[in-house]
Amino acid sequence: MSEISDNPTAQRARLPAFLRKVDPAVATAFGCIILLLIVGSIYSSNFLSPDYLVQQLKVASFLGITAAGMMLVILLGHIDLSVPWVMTMGAMMACAMAGYGTTGHVLAIPFGVFCGALFGLINGFGVAYLRIPSMIITLATNVVAQGLMVLYTGGFSPQDSAPPAVRWLATGFIIPGVPNAILVWAAVSALMVFLFARTAFGRSVYGIGNSERAAYLSGVNTRWIVMTAFVISGALSAFSGVLVAGYASKAAQSMGDAYLLPSIAAVVLGGTSILGGKGSYLGTIAGVILITLLQSILSVMQMPEAGRQIIYGVVIVAMLLLYGRSPATR
Repeated sequence: MSEISDNPTAQRARLPAFLRKVDPAVATAFGCIILLLIVGSIYSSNFLSPDYLVQQLKVASFLGITAAGMMLVILLGHIDLSVPWVMTMGAMMACAMAGYGTTGHVLAIPFGVFCGALFGLINGFGVAYLRIPSMIITLATNVVAQGLMVLYTGGFSPQDSAPPAVRWLATGFIIPGVPNAILVWAAVSALMVFLFARTAFGRSVYGIGNSERAAYLSGVNTRWIVMTAFVISGALSAFSGVLVAGYASKAAQSMGDAYLLPSIAAVVLGGTSILGGKGSYLGTIAGVILITLLQSILSVMQMPEAGRQIIYGVVIVAMLLLYGRSPATR
């Protein structure tokens, strides 16, 4: 009798219905957010002020859009290491397009996103059809994107400024007190939730992540799904880069480097299995907010960048040990 009562499944069954639906990883992430808010308030009295928290959500929105694409790829059991320079390329190309008059201003954002989607298409084709490991192909395209941008700029920061529309999208206000960047992240989040919960594409992503062979045998066009996921990841990375350029008023070399590890950490912290097939977008949102608050506290503590990268690595390894050790069935 005691063995039954000690069983985690039996213990979970005794919980209220609304608690049984809560993912433990998501609950843990939100619990850590509350803990970080308490710790931050100890270091700074302004940490819990509404203006500061809104500013943190604004900063989190850029990471959140990048993490949305990263989660899609990780759910498939793959990884996208081309994020840094796809972000940079999207930002630089959007700013460059703005130099072509009124038409360039109109096409700036679509062109930047298109460049990211194009590299995502190369990644997806390599993984889905050429069967190249995602870690290899995305690392290679990241280097190619870096080379193209260095060739374009001559190795210096580009002189093109972000067009007004991009700056407004990143820093302006439609609703007083709520930055547009937060609204853009909310719109992307709503689309991702709809994609995962209400479409055959979303269900196929989970199915491939659990077992690509079983998904294929059940009639899913696995190659097309994988390729499309990488296209979306590339497009979202480039879009995030465009917004960061709007936030900073211009693009810069290596501006995407600071987003690779945090985007992976945010997805993993939210409970998405690095092996694929398991995870919720709500968890990714919690992971993004958690990483942003952690960055803020480390900044207040004047932690050097090297220390922050060490902490991200430790966090990813710890979460892998907690959530990523379930057996994979491929």
